[in-house]
Amino acid sequence: MKCFFCQGEMKKANVSYTVDRKGYHLFIKKIPAYVCSQCGEKYFEEKETKALQNMIKALEEKLHDVLVAA
Repeated sequence: MKCFFCQGEMKKANVSYTVDRKGYHLFIKKIPAYVCSQCGEKYFEEKETKALQNMIKALEEKLHDVLVAA
């Protein structure tokens, strides 16, 4: 598999994922991904992408519920 940006070789690894969004910072360790050995670009497979999206959505819903109740 080649990197979309630099055409470097992609290798499977566990990586961290960070997102700053709507007043919170989320940091998750050890997510399977393909990482470019040349530029470091990360590619997540569909399963991991959906899991990350579901976590972010659940967190946003919980935060919204807390803020509305306050």
